[in-house]
Amino acid sequence: MRGFPDRPSGMRRAAGGSRAGRAASTAPARTIGGAVTAAARRLAQAGVPTPHADGRLLVQHALGVDRGGLLTERDRVLDADERARLRRAVDRRAAREPISRIVGVREFWSLEFRLSPAVLDPRPDSEAVVEAALSCVPDRTLPLSVLDLGTGSGCLLLALLHELPAAWGVGIDVDPDAVAVARDNARRLRLADRAAFLCSDWAAPLAGRFDLVVANPPYIGRLDRAELAPEVGVYDPPMALDGGSDGLAAYRRLSAGLDGLLPSGGHVVLEVGAGQADAVEELLRARGLVVRGRWLDLSGIDRSVIGEKVFGMRSQSE
Repeated sequence: MRGFPDRPSGMRRAAGGSRAGRAASTAPARTIGGAVTAAARRLAQAGVPTPHADGRLLVQHALGVDRGGLLTERDRVLDADERARLRRAVDRRAAREPISRIVGVREFWSLEFRLSPAVLDPRPDSEAVVEAALSCVPDRTLPLSVLDLGTGSGCLLLALLHELPAAWGVGIDVDPDAVAVARDNARRLRLADRAAFLCSDWAAPLAGRFDLVVANPPYIGRLDRAELAPEVGVYDPPMALDGGSDGLAAYRRLSAGLDGLLPSGGHVVLEVGAGQADAVEELLRARGLVVRGRWLDLSGIDRSVIGEKVFGMRSQSE
C-alpha cells in the first residue's frame, strides 16, 4: 500500500537499488508505532497543517485504540484489515477531508455531535455564540424558549439546552437531512424531550415568540469562497457557506423577521464573519433592536453580535 512506508525516507536502500530494497521502502507500516509515523509523513506531504496530531487521531480511530494504546501497543503488528482501514482514513485526510467528518463526530461545548455531509462542521469559534447567549440569561433555571435558525447539527440549540435545564427550544433548517441529524443528536444527548426540529426556510412557519434567538447564518461572500481552506470550502455544504455577494444576505432576511420572533426583553445572538460585526449591528438597529455588545472568539475576533428588543422602540425602516 502506498502512503505507509516501512522505513524513513532517508534510510539507505539495498546495494544497487535491488528489487528487494525497493519493495522494502514502499511496504506498509506493520506496527501501530510505524503506522503513526507513516501516517504523519503522508499527511505532511499532502500539506495537512497538523500532520502528527491528525495521524495519531486517525490511527486511534481506524484501530480502535485510545491515546494510551498508541504507546502500550506500539509494537503490535497490524493485520491486513487494520492496514486497509487505516489507509482509507489517511487517504481521506490527505485529500483534506476534516478529521471530524472521517470519524463522523465533532466535539462542541464538550458534547459529541454526529455529522453528515448535510451539516456544517461545528467549530470552536462558534462556541462564542453559546457564551454570548448565556450572558443574556440572568437566571439559568428559568423556563426559557430558544430558537435556533439554520440549526444544522443542532449544536447551538442543544448546547444551550444543556446549560439551561428548564428551557425548551426549536431548531429550523431548510435541509431535511440536516433536520434528521439534529434530531438524532438531540436523542443521543438526551435532550429530545425539550427540543423540536422543523424543516423550513428560516422562521416562515413560526407564529410564537422566543426569549432567545440564535443563528450561525451563511456569511461567506461569494467571491471569497475560493479562498477557503479545503476542509471548509470542499466539505462543508455550500448552502451553509454562501452569504451572497457581500456575505450579508442571510442577515438581511433574519433581521427583517426578528420583531415578530422576540418579545420585549428578548435577545438575539448572531454569529458573524471577521469584519462583519459593524454591518450586522446596523441591520439590527435598523429593525429597532438595541445592540448590547459583541463576543470574541478564541482568536480575539468579533464572532457574535447581541441584540435586544426593547419595549416601545420602532424600526427605523417603518
